[in-house]
Amino acid sequence: MRFIGNKELITTDIEKLLKGKNLLNKELVFFDAFCGIGAVSDYFKSKFRLKINDMIYWNTIYAQGRIQSALCNFDNLGFDPFLHLNSSEVMIKGFFYNNYSPGNSDRMYFSEYNAGRIDYFRQAIEDWKDDKLIDDNEYAYLLSSLIESISYVSNTAGVYGAFLKHWDTRAKKEIKFIKVGAKSSFSIELELYNSKVEEIIEDVECDILYLDPPYTQNQYGTQYHLLETLVQNDNPSISKVTGSRSTSPMRSDWSKNFKSHILFDKLIAKTKAKHIVFSYSVDGFLSKSFIEATLKRYGKAESYICQKISYNKYTNFKSRKGKEHFELLFYVEKKNSSEVFYESPLNYIGSKSKLVNELSKYYPKNISTFIDGFGGGANVAINANAKKVIYNELNYFVKDLIDSFEITDTYDYLMYIKRIEKKFSLKKEDSESYISVRKYYNSLKVNKRDSKMLYTMLLYGFNQQLRFNSKHEFNNPVGMRWFNDKVLEKFISFSRVIKEKKIEIYNVDYSEFKGLDDDTFVYLDPPYSMTTASYNDGKRGFNGWNLEEENRLLDYACTLNDNNSKFMISYVIEHKGEKNNNIIDWVQRNNFKIIELKGYSGLKRHEVIIINYDK
Repeated sequence: MRFIGNKELITTDIEKLLKGKNLLNKELVFFDAFCGIGAVSDYFKSKFRLKINDMIYWNTIYAQGRIQSALCNFDNLGFDPFLHLNSSEVMIKGFFYNNYSPGNSDRMYFSEYNAGRIDYFRQAIEDWKDDKLIDDNEYAYLLSSLIESISYVSNTAGVYGAFLKHWDTRAKKEIKFIKVGAKSSFSIELELYNSKVEEIIEDVECDILYLDPPYTQNQYGTQYHLLETLVQNDNPSISKVTGSRSTSPMRSDWSKNFKSHILFDKLIAKTKAKHIVFSYSVDGFLSKSFIEATLKRYGKAESYICQKISYNKYTNFKSRKGKEHFELLFYVEKKNSSEVFYESPLNYIGSKSKLVNELSKYYPKNISTFIDGFGGGANVAINANAKKVIYNELNYFVKDLIDSFEITDTYDYLMYIKRIEKKFSLKKEDSESYISVRKYYNSLKVNKRDSKMLYTMLLYGFNQQLRFNSKHEFNNPVGMRWFNDKVLEKFISFSRVIKEKKIEIYNVDYSEFKGLDDDTFVYLDPPYSMTTASYNDGKRGFNGWNLEEENRLLDYACTLNDNNSKFMISYVIEHKGEKNNNIIDWVQRNNFKIIELKGYSGLKRHEVIIINYDK
């Protein structure tokens, strides 16, 4: 049958990719998460143990029947059902006759004869099942064959969202009950699911995850409602115009921009598969750069593959445009979860995003509470591994931004950004529109300013920096950046994780964290007295950083040490040839340890961590 997005033509490309990775192994479990009509699973059914899923029920039944057709001998039935049904001339004026033909409606999906025959075929199959004359595989095989049969006589443009107003030549032909096309072998092992894949991904044990989701706004439930009704056989309430059953249970968020991005991040993050294969169209919502950024976050960068395949997609007479179509085929080997690090969507000065991996190697083991005392962009807090994670930031603008990612639904946040972009006509490097939104934001009282609006401005500002004047007016000039796909990937992954971890967010002075036990670890990344930036120059309406503040921090660290709490301080003790002897002497007096970091190689500064425990 003709099916939107059918991957029949790229199965050999998938096989070559898997063969190149030495993954054609019958012991491995291949999870086809959006199986559709089973083209990919049917191709690989003799090469893997299979698990298939589709949220639309008729798809799973069709795929099962196709995959397991070689097991169907109908011994218990005692005769060939295809010869039997085709030799009979019985018609039943059932649901299809009354609702999808002119027999008792104005709808022209099928001729009266063919609709009556469809009702007869469907009733016979159900009777055989009820009488236990056919098993589950034979039942699925006959239903998939019925779906295949009606595709040759339907009066439609290829899908079943609507019927043609004039009879097509093929619709005038008498229906024949034919066998669904399938490979001659059968599956070594087959497990079926009928769910939204995002709801089961964490529970499905598999070695290879194959993803082929919808990529446009077309809803498969709407396009194929009639087949769902055929397989469900439940005589549902239907639309007076199209005859469609309610399609809301079959609506997929993969057919929505941004929701598909959010779901893709979740699937790649949560799957138990070691190997991920993903096929997608260049016409889809997800861009190549977003897909690549996501796969490389969770997968080993050196294993990443992207192949561009010329592919003639399904078209009907309304959608033929004469242009070449390309399919993108991706592969990545997934990292261990301990190797995955997340990045803040804020481009925050002093960010530790490039040092998180190195820092984590020196964290103490078996801590119950992790406190990030100078949280900033939250790169450290988001990657902390502890039962309880506390993020603290004295600058309430920054704190509220981080808070907004945790408390706001990610899709709603993205829709808000798009509304602001549209309202103020925000565009890359467009000073006029940028100043317009900035002026509006600054006109509001501080307690009325929306952090989501501030974040939207940041995306279009110079180097996406958070900068205020002494009146707490946002004053960063327009920049050359915007909300590109790499920022989008950071935003989505960060927003998911901060919600899942339920990080506690504070806006207090770091010294407020007192009376801590020895299971608590405090990470301190203050401004540096030897370097100056917009957040520590004392000219932006916030306190600056000086020797007095530095000594107050050192006293606090000594208090932690006296209480047997473990701490780590990130600091610069040498910059452009000058040394911070105040810090160096303090470390030596207290027998603390200084560890040099390598993440800033090439810069004329000496970045270190100071710890009070053995590592």
